[in-house]
Amino acid sequence: MGTGHFFWVIFYFASLCSASLANNAKINFREKEKKVLDQILGAGKYDARIRPSGLNGTDGPAIVRINLFVRSIMTISDIKMEYSVQLTFREQWTDERLKFDDIQGRLKYLTLTEANRVWMPDLFFSNEKEGHFHNIIMPNVYIRIFPNGSVLYSIRISLTLACPMNLKLYPLDRQICSLRMASYGWTTNDLVFLWKEGDPVQVVKNLHLPRFTLEKFLTDYCNSKTNTGEYSCLKVDLLFKREFSYYLIQIYIPCCMLVIVSWVSFWLDQGAVPARVSLGVTTLLTMATQTSGINASLPPVSYTKAIDVWTGVCLTFVFGALLEFALVNYASRSGSNKANMHKENMKKKRRDLEQASIDAASDLLDTDSNATFAMLRQCEVHMQAPKRPNCCKTWLSKFPTRQCSRSKRIDVISRITFPLVFALFNLVYWSTYLFRDEEDE
Repeated sequence: MGTGHFFWVIFYFASLCSASLANNAKINFREKEKKVLDQILGAGKYDARIRPSGLNGTDGPAIVRINLFVRSIMTISDIKMEYSVQLTFREQWTDERLKFDDIQGRLKYLTLTEANRVWMPDLFFSNEKEGHFHNIIMPNVYIRIFPNGSVLYSIRISLTLACPMNLKLYPLDRQICSLRMASYGWTTNDLVFLWKEGDPVQVVKNLHLPRFTLEKFLTDYCNSKTNTGEYSCLKVDLLFKREFSYYLIQIYIPCCMLVIVSWVSFWLDQGAVPARVSLGVTTLLTMATQTSGINASLPPVSYTKAIDVWTGVCLTFVFGALLEFALVNYASRSGSNKANMHKENMKKKRRDLEQASIDAASDLLDTDSNATFAMLRQCEVHMQAPKRPNCCKTWLSKFPTRQCSRSKRIDVISRITFPLVFALFNLVYWSTYLFRDEEDE
């Protein structure tokens, strides 16, 4: 009889276990989620207009933690001083009114796609110019409610943000573009934004930008005080370094080549006026076109940029080469005119001397023959004396005069002076802008 009683007890417990397993197998967790949502968000049970309580249910401000995932950075515009970014934006806070039973850990979280069903922080991007949500194929947004009342809000957005730039060192500059997030209506007495602990900002790997490199990013707080109170604010500073290789190939090397080409006129003959003028004018116009093209891609700022110094000095060198030829041409023509005038004066003096000798000889014809003969001999000596240097001058006239050598001397000096001064300028320019401290930048 005892053995039979024991058998029936085991059979009873086995039946209970099998029935419990059968009931669990029939549980529809999606139906349970619906019931839980109706229970915590039903009419008259939850008011999305009321903010959550503070930490540990106190009356302090609601704490909202933020983290970002930067998916891509599309463009960085120097003219408009803005940049475009696509990111996944996440907020997380605790609302104790949304606590629910997780059915022994089987309901990990509830998912919503309607943000207006729960209270949402009134965050906005203070330096935003344009922005839009992504709705293909479905709206890229979700809300997760965890059993302890924690709420996670995630959305994918694209933003065009203002980025004030200092272009004094352009194109050897670094720029800091910020992303600012602040509360619009809730003061710090009611709402406080904090960065999520650990890794609040993530950036996609292999982020490629056409003309910039993202060196690093920093997170910080930027609370602001106004007449209506103090508002919580967060910011991310993105430090971009401009890629210099593009500008070296497109701007600096072509400008150097134009300056060097303008020096070719120093080796051309002084008489090749069309060639030297054409070379100087062509290089000057090309340099002016290059400068205007550079300025067209930049905003009209009131200060001098590094690229302005470079193009301005290069333009000055090209213009100086053209002025050098004008000086050489003037010296050459002035020398030839003076040589002609000197030759004419010598001829005139020789004619005057000959005429004076003839007149003196005619006046002495009435005197005695001896005196006349002596005077004629003396006149012959005086008349023959100035003929000696004339022969030398005739021989020396085959060589360039002093004025002609002066114009050539200008070309020779320019061949040495222009390259040396340009090399000195390059030394000062690159040492000034390349080795400047980051604090000065």
